[in-house]
Amino acid sequence: MSEEKRLRVAVVGTVGLPARYGGFETLVENLVRYHRRTDAPEALAVYCSAKAYEDRAERFLDAELRYIPLNANGAQSIPYDMWSMLSAVWRGCDVILVLGVSGTILLPLIRLISKARIITNIDGIEWKRDKWGWLQRHILRTSEALAVRMSHEVIADNGAIAEYVAETYGADCAVIAYGGDHALESEARALSEIDLPERYAFNVCRIEPENNVHMMLDAFSQSADFPLVCVGNWDRSAYGVDLKARYAAAPGIRILDPIYDIGKLKTLRAGASAYIHGHSAGGTNPSLVEIMHFGVPVFAYDCSFNRHSTENRALFFASADQLREQLEATGTDRLAEIGAAMRQIAQARYTWDAIGAAYFALLRNIPAARLPLINETPISKD
Repeated sequence: MSEEKRLRVAVVGTVGLPARYGGFETLVENLVRYHRRTDAPEALAVYCSAKAYEDRAERFLDAELRYIPLNANGAQSIPYDMWSMLSAVWRGCDVILVLGVSGTILLPLIRLISKARIITNIDGIEWKRDKWGWLQRHILRTSEALAVRMSHEVIADNGAIAEYVAETYGADCAVIAYGGDHALESEARALSEIDLPERYAFNVCRIEPENNVHMMLDAFSQSADFPLVCVGNWDRSAYGVDLKARYAAAPGIRILDPIYDIGKLKTLRAGASAYIHGHSAGGTNPSLVEIMHFGVPVFAYDCSFNRHSTENRALFFASADQLREQLEATGTDRLAEIGAAMRQIAQARYTWDAIGAAYFALLRNIPAARLPLINETPISKD
């Protein structure tokens, strides 16, 4: 297909490629890999932060990389996203895939000056997170409203977010989560950081109050026979430093600093007897869908996001005492049943082939009735 006739797609809102940061970056890398694997015809361009890459490659697989001289996160995230969108318009892109709502306050102008289709993944109802002050919440909520109203298509990564958008704005979403099968592909590597117990529970997350790390540590603190191995960025906040100091010597806790080696993470996941998921915000969490591919039974914090992600088939807790009770009361057969259910759900819903097909159907503007989307049914607590 000639360059003139190819659909020109720009992806904005991430740090860039290759993925080094978080969930959106992993999403984009796997979309580009899907594009290559399926020999898709679109001309892809991914906007990257020049501040994050010393060696600024011109391409990643079949995708052109375009660099903006700002940081993608922090105080510069809004102008970074705005600059990226304006550049995409200037370069004549047909479709702009916007990941997150940081720069969507610019969308009314983009719609005025451009005929590009705007597809926005609104992320996880960011303005409700406890870590933001009043001003940040106001900006994020305004940006979210503009994203929903000014985008041609809105993506939610979780059924609970789609329900929120329908109730708040009267708008429909395409529900497309994340893949997790990439976590299986690496070779397992031995850990030098720890001698793993024969039987242990596992968690990996950012050490933030909304991830209920304190609750998990409290529940496992005296569980010497079944300890919790917890990986995270403990030294990045007063919350993490305090928890590390308080629980480092507890008989039921093994604290590890961040591990980025995917082979070591595979070893930790594959050997775990249970996964403890404390996230209370953010929609579908990549670390949850990754562990589900290993067939590990999941104990998840009781919120609508986690019930949707696990189809209500995990075990749920809302306090340290409740988590302790669940751990003590759940037998081996029940754990095996839950683990098998987690793997079955992951293989059906959280593969990059399924996610890629859904995203590229939206990019190509395939009518909704033909979209291979991962739509979810309402989840109740009963």
